Amino acid sequence: MNFSFSFYRLAVSDCAPQTSRVSSNLHSSSSMAVSRVPSPPPPEVNTPVAENWCYTQVKVVKFSYMWTINNFSFCREEMGEVLKSSTFSAGANDKLKWCLRVNPKGLDEESKDYLSLYLLLVSCNKSEVRAKFKFSILNAKREETKAMESQRAYRFVQGKDWGFKKFIRRDFLLDEANGLLPDDKLTIFCEVSVVADSVNISGQSNTIQFKVPECRLPDDLGQLFENQKFSDVTLTVCGREFQAHKAILAARSPVFSAMFEHEMEERKQNRVDITDVDHEVLREMLRFIYTGKAANLEKMADDLLAAADKYALERLKVMCEEALCTSLAIDNAADILILADLHSADQLKAQAIDFINTHATDVMDTTGFKAMVHSHPHLIAEAFRALATQQIPPIGPPRKRVKQS
Repeated sequence: MNFSFSFYRLAVSDCAPQTSRVSSNLHSSSSMAVSRVPSPPPPEVNTPVAENWCYTQVKVVKFSYMWTINNFSFCREEMGEVLKSSTFSAGANDKLKWCLRVNPKGLDEESKDYLSLYLLLVSCNKSEVRAKFKFSILNAKREETKAMESQRAYRFVQGKDWGFKKFIRRDFLLDEANGLLPDDKLTIFCEVSVVADSVNISGQSNTIQFKVPECRLPDDLGQLFENQKFSDVTLTVCGREFQAHKAILAARSPVFSAMFEHEMEERKQNRVDITDVDHEVLREMLRFIYTGKAANLEKMADDLLAAADKYALERLKVMCEEALCTSLAIDNAADILILADLHSADQLKAQAIDFINTHATDVMDTTGFKAMVHSHPHLIAEAFRALATQQIPPIGPPRKRVKQS
């Protein structure tokens, strides 16, 4: 019986690269090398800060090994008998010696139909070593297949092995159609990650910490609206006056911006007459313009929706839509649909139509719906069109008629 063993190693260590010449099938590189350990990054604002710190770097040495077994189909070892590779390590100076162990016909009765594969720690200068490993088979295209990997770092002592009793079924491996034994060669590829020593770097924080106050811009602007300091425009509604600031109104509302930018009466007199908004609604709208908040949204969502639509306050408009959507009921569904249509509140309109179609029998008996039939017939048409769309069956080939005998 003729077995030939060849190997490919990738040594990865924390040492400087070796200067000795290596053969063409041996190639080394450095990974996880110990270099200057950076001090911890400066903490973000409002994060905990410690006066002392420690940086622990756990070193992991990674390397790989390739084992080729020629004439594998001629292996006639009995169940439990073993083939071993030559020993290998992460580098010439590494005291840890490893080898692969394979049972071509399984380790025991339970695994007799499988190939068993293990990683064995042959020699060690430590009491124990922790390592993860991954096995795979290289196919005819030299691609990794049938990979199996340990889920954690296992504890190895000298003479101890870990692996897979049922790595791959023998019938699958020997089937030429699967291409795992090109020229009757089994090529096993093994990757090992050994947990090496850890390094602690400690020190003291030299970052001066400042306690930055939280942003109070909405509250500050709200206070500016309430105390009316430095106001430069007056808004009047129903005999009531509100002092405001052109810059803030213009920055928040395109409608106010157009008033103050062009040669309109409002710009000349620094006065804006509001005719179609109640003074309480105007106060709530102005408070939103200054603070981004609407404390009384649920109480006046319908009126605020109209005001938000007129003055192009898109965020307030959507907030009103959401509030009205949560208040949809049998007796107000028609009124909310009319309101949504009037102010182009598309999201609210869609929800109202869906609600009406879901509760059609009850909604159609309400006074609001009966009035809508006469005042807004196009909405009735839209609601029924949406209902019809939901009930149309999927398009498919016509069914064949069954002949009656």
